[in-house]
Amino acid sequence: MEKELEMLRRYCAYQERCHQEVKYKCLELGLRGDAVDEAIAELIADNFLNEERYAKAFAGGKFRIKQWGRNKIKAELKQKQVSDYCIRKGLAEIDGDDYYAALLKLADRKWQSLDRETALKRRYKTMQHLLQRGFESSLINDVLEEIANNDA
Repeated sequence: MEKELEMLRRYCAYQERCHQEVKYKCLELGLRGDAVDEAIAELIADNFLNEERYAKAFAGGKFRIKQWGRNKIKAELKQKQVSDYCIRKGLAEIDGDDYYAALLKLADRKWQSLDRETALKRRYKTMQHLLQRGFESSLINDVLEEIANNDA
């Protein structure tokens, strides 16, 4: 058990992990049942595993690097079985002004790439693109109004 625990410590020290990832790693290392729970409890006690810290790092990283919207980040964290409290904490890390600026930049880039389309089709395709990236439809509408008015 001690050898596996050391491997798990290194696994968690390399980058932030959620509980689900650590459980899978435990199974890979041959730990089962109570041994998995004990290992996770020890990692939490030693501060190698902290789901709130993971959610903050995940949300911040996915927004800054991949330009994901809040909805996509939230769905991804839910899929990793992160608690709602930690998801809220993670999403709070995203600055509102930066978020709007990123949305505006992405929308404008997509809008400009569709310059051969009709206005309605441009709007629809830009909206779909931004929804897929996880941005909220109300914000997308605001941004599209701004872009359409500037373009006209």
